[in-house]
Amino acid sequence: MHFPTLVSRPLFALAALAACAQSPAASASTGPAPKSFIDYFLPIPARAPLTADTWGAPGVLPRDTSNGLEDIANRFCYWDGQILRGDDGKYRLFASRWDEARGHNGWKDSIAVSGVSDHLLGPYVDRGPMWPDNQGGKGHNVTALRLPDGRYAVVVSETRPGDVFVSASPDGPWTHLGSIVTHGDVRKRASNYSVMVRPDGDFMIVPRSGQILISKTGILGPYVAQGPSIYPTIAGLEQRDLEDPCVWFSGGRYHLIVNSWSQRRAFHLTSRDGITGWTLRGVAYDPRVDFVRYTDGTINRWEKLERPGVVLENGHVVAVTLAVLDVPKDQEKGGDRHGNKVIVIPFDGAALDRDLAPADELPSAPRPASP
Repeated sequence: MHFPTLVSRPLFALAALAACAQSPAASASTGPAPKSFIDYFLPIPARAPLTADTWGAPGVLPRDTSNGLEDIANRFCYWDGQILRGDDGKYRLFASRWDEARGHNGWKDSIAVSGVSDHLLGPYVDRGPMWPDNQGGKGHNVTALRLPDGRYAVVVSETRPGDVFVSASPDGPWTHLGSIVTHGDVRKRASNYSVMVRPDGDFMIVPRSGQILISKTGILGPYVAQGPSIYPTIAGLEQRDLEDPCVWFSGGRYHLIVNSWSQRRAFHLTSRDGITGWTLRGVAYDPRVDFVRYTDGTINRWEKLERPGVVLENGHVVAVTLAVLDVPKDQEKGGDRHGNKVIVIPFDGAALDRDLAPADELPSAPRPASP
């Protein structure tokens, strides 16, 4: 998907420079901070006129209700969000959905759904539950990938134990292939799975725990833990409440975004082999920074940004999906003017991969800016 060349403000760098400005000594001894993942988000071309005549707190208005996946009537809440492009050129967004009347905590009864769009940014039209005859379509922590044999696979890992559904078409019908099997000392419950096919053909999972799991025998595994969580080994990474990992390969290295729900921001990590040597690259996203912006300069500030997903085209990230909420989770009571949706933000992944140093010449990891 091609987007016009746009210049992104170095948001993280500006924050770091502002912090340095408070200390003349630090300012004199250090140069500009390196760019971080958050600096490569691009302004969003609106698919429809921005409107304030919709649900949402003031910080997310006006907005483009045709971006991503949302219910304008606010009957449903949407979460998760992974986009795949089919052979027909259309885009499918795989997500979870529940009744907004239940409030945010209704996610415990969510179903897995897919939406379709002719454009990467949306709007995505909800096609309903993907496996209605299997537990009523139950599914949360939904992600998706294309298998080496050409089939599509959808993985759910919160309300079901790593269940995998497959189809020859991105529109189904979906068949329950089985549940993921893990071996070794795997920590925490089987949730927040991020699944990918490595360049060497192995399957790789990063769950909430931050462990690296590898399967050489297909998507169901067995996956073997490559050791304990990588998070404690990473210099500068704040260890609090990490979840929602998203792993991919681009620019000759493995990338991982991991969200801290209590800090309300996420961090970007890289590794040469995807198993060892993970390094902190900086902030991936932060709702207190004005990075969700339209080409006319309008800013949206969502209260919560979680469940990141990436869209890869021509070997680079071209867009990022985020599940978003306009108020704190305990304030989305249901039957109100608040809700959840999935947004799609264009991203200059080619520039990110170009700007990163060679994997064997990593610079010192930048410290995340304090809010």
